[in-house]
Amino acid sequence: MTSSERILTTKLKAKDLLPFQYREVAGRVVMTHRLGGHAILDPDDFIALLEARLPEDSPAKRQLRDQSFFTTGTHRAERVDQYAARKAFLRYGPTLHAFVLTERCNHGCQYCHSSVVGMERTETDMSPETAEKAVAIALSTTSPWLTIEFQGGEPMANWDVLTHIVETARRENPGKELSFSLVTNFSLMTEERFQWLLDNRVQVCTSLDGPEDLHNGIRIWNGGNSHEATTRWIERFNQGYAEMGLDPTLYRVEALPTITRASLSRERDIVDEFVSRGCRAIFLRKLDPFGFAAKTRQKLGYSMDEFLAFYQRALDYILALNVAGTEVLERNAAIMLAKIIGGQEPNYLDLRTPGGAAIGQLAYHPDGGVYSSDEGRMVAAMGDDTFRIGDVSTDSYRDILSSDTVRALVLASTNEAHPDCVQCAWQPFCGQQPEYNYKTQGSIFGRMRDSDWCRKHKGIFDILMARWIKATPEERDVLERWTTQRPREHFLQSRSDGGVA
Repeated sequence: MTSSERILTTKLKAKDLLPFQYREVAGRVVMTHRLGGHAILDPDDFIALLEARLPEDSPAKRQLRDQSFFTTGTHRAERVDQYAARKAFLRYGPTLHAFVLTERCNHGCQYCHSSVVGMERTETDMSPETAEKAVAIALSTTSPWLTIEFQGGEPMANWDVLTHIVETARRENPGKELSFSLVTNFSLMTEERFQWLLDNRVQVCTSLDGPEDLHNGIRIWNGGNSHEATTRWIERFNQGYAEMGLDPTLYRVEALPTITRASLSRERDIVDEFVSRGCRAIFLRKLDPFGFAAKTRQKLGYSMDEFLAFYQRALDYILALNVAGTEVLERNAAIMLAKIIGGQEPNYLDLRTPGGAAIGQLAYHPDGGVYSSDEGRMVAAMGDDTFRIGDVSTDSYRDILSSDTVRALVLASTNEAHPDCVQCAWQPFCGQQPEYNYKTQGSIFGRMRDSDWCRKHKGIFDILMARWIKATPEERDVLERWTTQRPREHFLQSRSDGGVA
């Protein structure tokens, strides 16, 4: 009889156990509970626990006790505090405010999720008047901190409105911790804009899909060499941060790859490219079903099994580099391990419950429409306004956040009540995106058993936990280091000091 068969046929006799979920990973049994505790047991110890014969002084029993698996021996107040800490984000309103400054872009990326238009389409630009109204909504958030993120299209195509938003938000800020972020392809960057972004502490994020042939093969730019422009400005900004005296291990351009079919056999090339450009993190992102990517899926897409195999190989290589002395982390792993091993809540909007739709983020379209998220406005770009939850010209912050659509999104993204999630071991650390469910399955209430979203996250959780179980001491040191959450106070801006912290 296999360990799985033994577990399934064992009758539960143990007392004083909190309700728990379990999953077999790498020959061990991973147990979790709703408060966020986890334990890793040998199958024999797990069966002994179920049969109420696990010795009190055993390492397994001590591990379970340390992780609050028992209703006795832990004060109720401690458990309440533990759960409240994991759900602290519910005390605040949306923290991420995505301003879509224009739908124009000079790149023709084959997987573009934003369904961009040509550079001549200036009617798709956000006006200064609309921008000011959107800033007023964003600053009305009940969160004590927020980030205004500039998106597009290519947001620098509407540079004057970008600078106007920063100046307006800084001037009107009622005292919240405020930061700014720019998502750009660098094609419209100049030395003057570079210096302005540095002076105004605007963080920069870009796309880098790997070596030049891989990047330029997908990110088409008739006006030049996209890879050359991207890597040149990454180096320039990183140098600028260093010259400002900022810690180079914390302050770097955030570059993100999107994995396409051409990427699947080139995990080492992609990681090496990031390392060679001074990147300290890489976020291995699967292709999403929004925008142009929905149309190019046959050419660029792949199965979830193929992606997970790619992720496994890339993770192994990244770990090997770290053990050899090259520090670079994988962002999925850092977020998930921070939740499980570190006992923290990084507030990554895609992996929390309730999810980040509307109550964690808002997206502002150039026409003034307010959407549940960046993905919600991407669905709108494909001709469906389901996730439009307000308008900056007619609705107040309270109107938007108390709408029936927002209430439905919160319900749909609450894993604790989802029939396909309640018994999953990863449920306390996972989350849903109703917009993804809607786009792929036609309902905001996704069927997780049929969902690639679920398969992706469950697969990565399994890979990471198996890696943790089998890790050498040196590899564990690396994985534990990835869970460290470090603040970036230098980018925070507030009204009291004139805008720059």
